[in-house]
Amino acid sequence: MSFSTRMSLTRKLLVGGFAVLLIGMLVVGTWLSGAIEKRMIHHEGELFALYVDSVLSDQVQSLASGGSLSDAGMLALDKLLYGTRLGERIVAFKLRSRDGRVLYSTDLTQIGLQSEISPALAAAFRGETESRMFTLDDEERRLQGAHWSKLIEIYAPVHQPKTGSILAVAEIHQTTDVLAQAVGTARLQSWMVVIAAATVMYLLLAALIMPASNTLITQKQQLQEKVSQLTNLSAQNAQTYERVARAAGRTTARNERLLHRIAVDLHDGPVQGIALAVMRLGTLAEVCSTCSAAIGAKSTVAEEFRRLSEALNSAQQDVRSISNGLHLPNIEELSLADVARRVVRDYARSSGMDVQLTINNVPGDGPLPVKITLFRLLQEALANGFRHGGAVKQHIVLGTSDNRLEVAVRDDGKGFDPQAAKTEGHLGLEGMRERVEVLGGTFYVWSAVGQGTVVRAEIPLTSGDGA
Repeated sequence: MSFSTRMSLTRKLLVGGFAVLLIGMLVVGTWLSGAIEKRMIHHEGELFALYVDSVLSDQVQSLASGGSLSDAGMLALDKLLYGTRLGERIVAFKLRSRDGRVLYSTDLTQIGLQSEISPALAAAFRGETESRMFTLDDEERRLQGAHWSKLIEIYAPVHQPKTGSILAVAEIHQTTDVLAQAVGTARLQSWMVVIAAATVMYLLLAALIMPASNTLITQKQQLQEKVSQLTNLSAQNAQTYERVARAAGRTTARNERLLHRIAVDLHDGPVQGIALAVMRLGTLAEVCSTCSAAIGAKSTVAEEFRRLSEALNSAQQDVRSISNGLHLPNIEELSLADVARRVVRDYARSSGMDVQLTINNVPGDGPLPVKITLFRLLQEALANGFRHGGAVKQHIVLGTSDNRLEVAVRDDGKGFDPQAAKTEGHLGLEGMRERVEVLGGTFYVWSAVGQGTVVRAEIPLTSGDGA
């Protein structure tokens, strides 16, 4: 694999890892900044509440007896909130009673007003300090004449020093200048930590990716080599299968030519010789018909001539029958359906049996080896059913599926045990099987004693031409 391809894969892994780490860094950093801000606001509120409670507890003692703030208390609060460093940070200050009434306020118009008790006010009267940051809208800033966009709102309980009971709640709005500086510093530190952690993780990831990438590239190269080898082997196997199929087709046709030659030789040789012998014996038998010489105890010469003539006639008929069985008719020009019809017609003529033939969607033509195999298969299956099974009814079904010729021959004969037939070596079944399988087909026989026999075969219609 080239260096550019190797670097391309490594670059993809590194860029993908960087993108994941960057997204994770942004999510973690944003969450951490928000958490720090909330925590510091809460911490600021608690510190401010503690300070206010310690300073105001002596100034609001009058609330414990009369429920209202005395003039001395108000004056003390004015001194505390005006002209001091604390007052510079506080934008608005209110002191509320348990019923929500404003006991004291830096805005004199608010004193004495009563409002609904908010959840934060109720929590403060339970002894909890509530603090949050809120944003002023444009109208609020205009009415208050404020130049701040954000303020911190704190609800701090004010306790009685002796009993610890809550006398009032201080509602404080203070500026965020000091807090913003602290939060900014904390955010900067947190982002630096997150960036440093992400950088370390990215370096570790790169250190892991580099060798892993090399391993993946090596395995990919090996896999591609294996795939290339398998592709070549597959192509070679396909070529070998094609050559075998053509060779099988040629072998089938060659065997039929050989059988045809044997049939012609039998007809022109032994059959003619036997015919001549029968004719000469007939002439001799006529000459010796009056001969009464005895041969043995119970036979005469004339009777022996007659027996020899009958034996030679029987042998001549047998040889002619064998020759006719070996001879294949001219089926090259016939369709597959016509081949089946030819077998049925010849079988009916020789045996006197009627065979039912069903043809379903069979192509008009097919390779010569397929026609030869079909002819011999039907010829042998019908003959076996009649000769060995004693069948009365026989049925042939011919069809095609997935470019394969399907053949089924059924009979109602006495049947047999297929397992026993294998051990006994039935040449007819083995011959049919070999003819079908040499063309790449499948052959199957089902039979049972007293239940007839079914011969099935599937022959590829793509078998090579044996011409």
